[in-house]
Amino acid sequence: MSFFPRPAMATEPASPPRQFYAGRDLARAQTIGDLRAMAMRRLPRFSAEYLEGGAEEEITMRRNRAAFDAHVFKPRVIRDVSQRDLSKTVLGRKRALPFAIGPTGFNGLLWDQGDHVLARAAAKAGIPFSQSTTSNRSVEAFGDIPNLAHWFQLYLFGDDTIFPQIIAAADRAQCEALIVTVDSPVLGNREWDRRNYRLGLDLSWSAKFNMLMHPGWMARILKNGFPPFPNLEPFIPQQDRNLFGVARWCAKHHRSAISWQNIATIRKLWPRKLIIKGVQHEDDLRMSIDAGADGVVLSNHGGRQLDRAVAPVELIAPARAVAGPDFTILVDSGFRRGTEIVQALALGADAVLLGRATLYGLAAGGEAGVSRAIEILAAEIDRTIGMLGLTSIEELDHRVFA
Repeated sequence: MSFFPRPAMATEPASPPRQFYAGRDLARAQTIGDLRAMAMRRLPRFSAEYLEGGAEEEITMRRNRAAFDAHVFKPRVIRDVSQRDLSKTVLGRKRALPFAIGPTGFNGLLWDQGDHVLARAAAKAGIPFSQSTTSNRSVEAFGDIPNLAHWFQLYLFGDDTIFPQIIAAADRAQCEALIVTVDSPVLGNREWDRRNYRLGLDLSWSAKFNMLMHPGWMARILKNGFPPFPNLEPFIPQQDRNLFGVARWCAKHHRSAISWQNIATIRKLWPRKLIIKGVQHEDDLRMSIDAGADGVVLSNHGGRQLDRAVAPVELIAPARAVAGPDFTILVDSGFRRGTEIVQALALGADAVLLGRATLYGLAAGGEAGVSRAIEILAAEIDRTIGMLGLTSIEELDHRVFA
């Protein structure tokens, strides 16, 4: 039986089966979906599942994608849109595009020196790069990248002696912004990811065998070894300074007690822009403003934490109503299209943080793959604002919706 229903009186054939491109030629990737297919073909199962998976039934992940369907455009016509400006002012600085690369960990498993690769592509595109605490590069290791807007993301591991040292390192590196992630008081229940492991964090024999079926990925690991975690290693026993030892340490020292007093302390320690990531409730937005934050990220951690959570795009308009016009509101989770980024900006977001979208590019083809992801999204944004009858990202507001 055909997937497509047969029309009662049709003379044209039904649409042909469609599939994403999964080869090796990045130039043939037309969408982020193509880069995803390329990445899934290249990565071993345990690494692909870490990138792709969500919590429990993955309802939050699906809601993140479905939420964009609630907003449809009402374009204007007969306007001169021959010149279009995609730049956006975010945190007081003009950015070439209205999105940034968000903080993600363990990127060295996707591509050798994955964090450095992401940062180089971001700098070339004129967008910020956000580095995770669980990055495979030290926070000081990015000084060789010209024109990099370097943001650093902070997890609060262990006791109150650890995070001030990490903040001090980010300060010495002259990071432009500090992003404090607060939506993980308890680790999400990522069941599909856990199935790749035996007791503890030892890969199952099936997962190890699957690694051998990806010789290109294996060759890089054999050449360079599993990536280190230099931002955390000063706090980890020598014998545990390896991929799975660090994962075990993070789980053991995961911090469930975070208070607004911690945020006040961080505000005193950090001299530049401070962003609270993981806000999903208007009361927490108000408290973030009162705590002296310069902005928030509306985020459900890409559907990796609480299942059945609200989609961040649904929070943008009410958050803007609470925060007013000048407070920085960023948003992430579920973005795969430039049209979706345009929707978020029109609803009131200042910019979008990208997670999986640019990681698919990284896993598909390294720096060239990340640049291709950025290029695809920029072209989709440019095309969308042109068809809306606009000449600038700054013109976007709720009036573009039906």
